[in-house]
Amino acid sequence: MLDTLHPLAPLSEPLGCPESPAADYERVRRIIAFISERWRQQPTLEAIADHVGLSTTHVHHLFRRWCGLTPKAFLQAITLDHARTLLAQSASVLETAYEVGLSGPGRLHDLFVTHEAMTPGEYKAGAAGLAMAYGFHPSPFGEAIVVATERGLAGLGFVDDGDRDGAFADMQRRWPKALYRRDDAATAPLAHRIFDPSRWSPEEPLRIVLIGTDFEVRVWRTLLRIPFGRATTYSDIACRLGRPSASRAVGAAVGKNPISFVVPCHRVLGRSGALTGYHWGLTRKRAILGWEAARLAG
Repeated sequence: MLDTLHPLAPLSEPLGCPESPAADYERVRRIIAFISERWRQQPTLEAIADHVGLSTTHVHHLFRRWCGLTPKAFLQAITLDHARTLLAQSASVLETAYEVGLSGPGRLHDLFVTHEAMTPGEYKAGAAGLAMAYGFHPSPFGEAIVVATERGLAGLGFVDDGDRDGAFADMQRRWPKALYRRDDAATAPLAHRIFDPSRWSPEEPLRIVLIGTDFEVRVWRTLLRIPFGRATTYSDIACRLGRPSASRAVGAAVGKNPISFVVPCHRVLGRSGALTGYHWGLTRKRAILGWEAARLAG
């Protein structure tokens, strides 16, 4: 059934109503929550439209524009228990990713990322004096906040309920002594590269800067090696790091990942295959996994 999924429209196409993108995403969020909570009842498009107070045509086009697939396709993905299917393949997939050399400086994963880590001394100093530009940009999963240094992308999060101040404060808490300036023009090229798959190129890898403790950076590097459309568990990551009893510590490090989507913490599931906690909300985690399923099918 997943062959009915559709790829995401290019970023040149509006991602939401020009007058109110925040209102559009709120409707999409409610649609995703409604489908996720009621998939066993297989709600019709009419029922979904009634829930959000829109016409069926509006719901269809709005959802596809924002999520890259139709409400029906998203319902099919949920019905197929996509997360559990991914998890069944996770152990061998993660090992394979390492064995074929995806830990090298080239194609680390689907976004063609190359990375470096801030030194422990810089991190312990709270990134004191580090210049950081930040800006707000549309994305398929709601408005995003992008944080960058001269060395590359350092942070990517999401804005909920129009609370830009809260999203910025969340990033600022991670590096309290850095020097911040709002500069949407400087961060816009990064946003376009991240959310437009046609611009994912091995010739021009996206450079990211990992700013955390040594253990957190090791966990985040492991996340980079989970292939597109696959998943793993906290315990699998702990074993890969040689600390099989450290699942809880791994979970904490995954939760502190400052670069959502690019460092794919959304691909980490509970041992049972459950979609466990996600810093930017389980509804958004479902949307990202559904988006990836759509691109694979496409």
